[in-house]
Amino acid sequence: MKMALRACLRTKPGLTGLLSQLSCSGHAAARRAPALVAQRSSSSTSQKIKVDFDQSSGVAVMHMQSPPVNSLSLEFLTDVCIALEKLEMDKSCRGLVVTSSQPKVFSAGLDILDMYGKSPEHCAEFWKAVQEMWLKFYGSNMITIAAVNGSSPAGGCLLSMTCDYRIMADNPRYSIGLNETKLGIVAPFWFKDTMVNTVGHRATEMALQLGLLYSPAEALKIGLVDQLVHEDQVLTTATETMTKWLAIPDHARQLTKSMMRKPTIDKLAANRELTKSMMR
Repeated sequence: MKMALRACLRTKPGLTGLLSQLSCSGHAAARRAPALVAQRSSSSTSQKIKVDFDQSSGVAVMHMQSPPVNSLSLEFLTDVCIALEKLEMDKSCRGLVVTSSQPKVFSAGLDILDMYGKSPEHCAEFWKAVQEMWLKFYGSNMITIAAVNGSSPAGGCLLSMTCDYRIMADNPRYSIGLNETKLGIVAPFWFKDTMVNTVGHRATEMALQLGLLYSPAEALKIGLVDQLVHEDQVLTTATETMTKWLAIPDHARQLTKSMMRKPTIDKLAANRELTKSMMR
């Protein structure tokens, strides 16, 4: 895969620097991305990602459109990071709904073939991109809602868990969970930490060791998803739910989100710095 990741891997304060952002300049002085705010509604499309942004509502919808199953390849992760960074820069964008354009699947997770037989340098860039995607979503200042309109195993489950709220299609044929051990893979610690923060320690321990995939009803029961609706209503319900979240003052919600998530974010950031120092 071609690598354009350096365009999106610029360090930004996100939630970690939120206090200083608010105290120094506030919302009014924030930068805006002209391409996103030039008109009432705008669309930004790459080969694998389509973003529709309605400035009047302040809500964007990110459609994952990488057939057949939205596998998280290096190219896909790069496009996601770039799209999310553009939205973060535009402070008129307050909320983001993430969904899939592919039938019956939200995301099948990491593209294993994008790592198999590749150079150590490529694999390092791949994992750096996975971490960057997680950091950008988990630490986003925006309200993020996952409209899970199909199955979402492994990395797809991780992506949904980075969001503030998860709505899943109530179809027993669909499943969601971190099933890495069934593939002979150990889920990284930040996958584990994200799930612990979502469903608790014991449920996570069972899920990760057994590589469990949950039906929508089972996922709702343990708190892996927050709401089930008919699959034709997933995106509509996400938009309606966003209205409730938008009613909360941004600064209070953002600081509360930071308080809850910053320790987990800092843990991965510290690990990345340690890894860099060991490679020098």
